[in-house]
Amino acid sequence: MFNKFFEFLESTLTPIAGKVASQRHICAIRDGFIGAMPFMIVGSFLLVFAFPPFSPETTFGFGQWWLGLSKQYFGEIMTPFNMSMGIMSCYICTCIAYNLAKHYKLDGLSVAMLSLMTFLLISAPMEDGKLSAAFLGGTGIFTAIIISIAVTELVYFLNRKNIGFKMPEQVPDKIRESFNLLIPALIIILTIYPLNLLVQNEFNMIIPGAIMAAFQPLISASDTLPAILLAVLITHVLWFAGIHGAAIVGGIMAPFYLSNLGVNQEALAAGLELPHIFIESFWSFFIIIGGSGATFGLVLLYLKSRSAHLKAIGKMSLVPSMFNINEPVIFGTPFVMNPIMFIPFVFVPMVNAVIAYYASSWNIVGKTISLVPWTAPAPIGAAWGAGWQINNAILVFVLIAINMVLYYPFFKIYEKQLVSEEVAENTTAE
Repeated sequence: MFNKFFEFLESTLTPIAGKVASQRHICAIRDGFIGAMPFMIVGSFLLVFAFPPFSPETTFGFGQWWLGLSKQYFGEIMTPFNMSMGIMSCYICTCIAYNLAKHYKLDGLSVAMLSLMTFLLISAPMEDGKLSAAFLGGTGIFTAIIISIAVTELVYFLNRKNIGFKMPEQVPDKIRESFNLLIPALIIILTIYPLNLLVQNEFNMIIPGAIMAAFQPLISASDTLPAILLAVLITHVLWFAGIHGAAIVGGIMAPFYLSNLGVNQEALAAGLELPHIFIESFWSFFIIIGGSGATFGLVLLYLKSRSAHLKAIGKMSLVPSMFNINEPVIFGTPFVMNPIMFIPFVFVPMVNAVIAYYASSWNIVGKTISLVPWTAPAPIGAAWGAGWQINNAILVFVLIAINMVLYYPFFKIYEKQLVSEEVAENTTAE
């Protein structure tokens, strides 16, 4: 049975996953989100200062001081947040268009600016001299993705067909590139903008609102336990086949992570209950503690191993695993096509997902309100993402202990096999 499973991975799943991982639009979306990440992390960090992790009735002196300070300077604290996380779709749209344009060997900056203009044209209608920011944050992410890809493809099509203003060779390249954007800009203004007005007049909503409504079932489904478990399963089966599953699934899930995070932040600002659980911090600090496979607990077991190989891997992997970097343990063990470690590698993160999901659903731990670098140590990242709630950090330590118990029998079987091989090698050498 296992041989048939290996054969399926090698002949069917691996080629498909490889094509998906290298698909230009998925790569552009992934790199676009990475490019916009610093702005969102900084903005999320400031959100914690605006909403201190203390009850208004607290008698703790530091808590009272922090609450008073945040109330007095709420507008000033929220301004950097509004100019980063609050308009994150603008950054995402620009970065995706730039990366896709570079793939097509187009002028990245020009295409990125045209995409941003198009996004603002339909997402931020001006009224009384003010731009609406309703769809510039998390609710505009899917519109930003669609617009950035559509505009870049339009420019690429016109470029391939040599449709544009013919400029003399003596004209500098930058001027020629600027004039090449005139035709796609006119096409956009004469097509997408009237369509936006039509949708607004007929349905009393603009295109981003219609796109958000269309994606709402997927967004809702992404926050369910079955969807989370499916994402975990696909990620780790791909890793087992030797493909970076986290990069593929993470790139696909990124829009849903940020959309859910944006909704949570809006609920926090409105004083409502946070609705969403499945956000990147939940994945990084509860599901895959120490990296894909939730291997931090296994690394701790390796440190006391009788196998010289596993003990060396444990020492080498301990520090990186603290920061959720576990390539040393994945490839050093190795996990790829390792039948002994397949079951715990796939199912330990799923156990973490179930426990953490219900702990969040029952409000035992806090839900995520801020974007945290995935390289933060899990207890710190889990607490930080929820506004420094200590229960989140405690759950991480509980999950690590559970992971050690679940990995232990498989670790001992693999350790016994390696010890036998090491003894045989030493005997041969002597």
